[in-house]
Amino acid sequence: MTAEEEVMRIQKKLTKMSNGDGTGQEQALELLKILQKLPVDLDLLTKTRIGMTVNALRKSSHDEEVISLSKTLIKNWKKFLNASNKDGKDSGSTSSSKKKEERSDKGKDDDRKRDSDSGDVKIKEEKTRKDDKKQTSFPPATTTDAVRLKCRELLAAALRVDGKTIEGCASPEELAEELEEAIYCEFKNTDNRYKNRVRSRVANLRDAKNPTLRTNFLVGAIPAKRLAVMSAEEMASDEIKQLRDKFKKEAINDAQLATVQGTKTDLLKCGKCKQRNCTYNQVQTRSADEPMTTFVLCNHCGNRWKFC
Repeated sequence: MTAEEEVMRIQKKLTKMSNGDGTGQEQALELLKILQKLPVDLDLLTKTRIGMTVNALRKSSHDEEVISLSKTLIKNWKKFLNASNKDGKDSGSTSSSKKKEERSDKGKDDDRKRDSDSGDVKIKEEKTRKDDKKQTSFPPATTTDAVRLKCRELLAAALRVDGKTIEGCASPEELAEELEEAIYCEFKNTDNRYKNRVRSRVANLRDAKNPTLRTNFLVGAIPAKRLAVMSAEEMASDEIKQLRDKFKKEAINDAQLATVQGTKTDLLKCGKCKQRNCTYNQVQTRSADEPMTTFVLCNHCGNRWKFC
């Protein structure tokens, strides 16, 4: 890997950290130390604009070591710029003297060459600015929190459960990072509410009977911010949604019977005797934003079970 490629790699990582929430400062310090050992010159500074990235990191960081090393690097790099400006002035003075004394064509050629070089530098700087704008749309900020990293691993594994990949779409790791970031932004910590929200997303994304949810998220039909707040009913498969609709219709039609002994249905099959002669009741056993719990009784063998 060349020095320029290494600088660009480090610049991308430092840009994420300077745009983030101040985490990952230990990694930032290690990257700055690597940068300090690289043979950075004026041409490399102009191409990569690494100086602006390090300065942005210095302003956003709260780590004294990161700030100190950033200042040192910037101070050392400024020497290149000062030396370049001094050489430019000396060269300009010599060229002016020659034009006054000799009026030679060589002096004119030097002027044209400097103008051309100046134009090339401006073009490079303009191109670098455009690249910097493109680099602002990075994935969510990285984190060193062990709980959050584990949750991202679980979400990524759930997205890879069927082993299929979709060309042109973000990787499971990137999508898992965005989804976890959206969940974390809602709770601002990793308490039980955060963990339960992550568990429910993992369970629904892994569900082999509900591939639509996983596919819609992979292709971008459902954004991470939307999936992070969807209820269990919204994430359910089409089959479960249709079954719930039928339950509701039967419950309405048999309202009187439901209040006494439950609603009879042949939509459910007893796992014990395999008969379709059941009675069910729906009860709100959890919070209001969660779906009702369905209690089922097999009228043939007396087997009881429940599902959400």
